[in-house]
Amino acid sequence: QLQLVESGGGLVQPGGSMRLSCAASGFTLNNYAIGWFRQAPGKEREGVSCIGSSGLANNADSVKGRFTISRDNARNTVYLQMDTLRPEDTAVYYCAATTSRTATLKPSWYEYWGQGTQVTVSS
Repeated sequence: QLQLVESGGGLVQPGGSMRLSCAASGFTLNNYAIGWFRQAPGKEREGVSCIGSSGLANNADSVKGRFTISRDNARNTVYLQMDTLRPEDTAVYYCAATTSRTATLKPSWYEYWGQGTQVTVSS
């Protein structure tokens, strides 16, 4: 019973901030790599940010300087802090986990996926 649950999505104005959470149950995420992905209507699923079990993180070029991934092992939760949001950030955001120690921005790398949370950036 391994489960990932995203939360924190909603409507935000351009230039605003939002924090997404990915809570794990049925396993301890300490030894898992985690990725955040997004998919907008009519577009391919896109890697956004990822973090390895060591804490080493990487961001897609489109969000560098604006998004920050972090993990709180005590809470078994991974976060995505999103700042300076743009309308083009609008998408369903998913978190995913893999037993691999290293993280990538490639969706096929990941074994377990959450249900997604909608983020809409609009005035």
